[in-house]
Amino acid sequence: MSVGSAYGRFAAMVNSLLITIALCFSPAHAQSTPSTGTTPVKLVFLGDSLAAGYGLKPDQAIPARLEAALKAAGRNVTVINHGVSGDTTAGGLARVDWMLADKPDIVIVELGGNDALRALDPVATERNLDAIIAKLKQAGVTVWLAGMLAPRNFGPEYAKQFDGAFQRLADRHSVPFYPFFLDGVAQDPALNQPDGIHPNAKGVDVVVARLLPFVTRNLDDYAASVRRPARP
Repeated sequence: MSVGSAYGRFAAMVNSLLITIALCFSPAHAQSTPSTGTTPVKLVFLGDSLAAGYGLKPDQAIPARLEAALKAAGRNVTVINHGVSGDTTAGGLARVDWMLADKPDIVIVELGGNDALRALDPVATERNLDAIIAKLKQAGVTVWLAGMLAPRNFGPEYAKQFDGAFQRLADRHSVPFYPFFLDGVAQDPALNQPDGIHPNAKGVDVVVARLLPFVTRNLDDYAASVRRPARP
């Protein structure tokens, strides 16, 4: 075999390899290659003792159990717990800036239970939540709102004003709304700690199971809005 013939074959092989590499990095190929989704969505709970996991181990708290459920479903989501036991809506508003240091993509606002337990003015509760949502949206954060129900022993007028505040806020700010955070758990002794207020580990699992469809549905909407994969 001549040197010229061997060189010709070698050159053809190199050209073929270069064409293959060029195709791999062409725009058309890039569009057809699925995203690896290496950057997780940061989902933060701005909440009270229900989020903090009062009376439970850290890995039994609702944010931790929700993250585990999302990962089991193939969702690349980090759930950060900014729950503070005893916190009111006023307390939550006071620490929004501190929470934003974590640079969340989405914040679930889970506050108001302590306002109701202390029979605070529902007008003030609504005003504080309104300011929290506005501040988060101004910071470019997606907001989801979790609702709470007032104890019925405060009378129908208080309950109507308090309960209705959450729907009004969701409508006013056009944010996804989960009507009752303790749905399926409230007033069930088998699912609550002895205080009758805070879910036990079994209760947490019920909360997460009921919350999960709401979260996954809105994660899909969030993914579409920012043009990132719904299932990283």
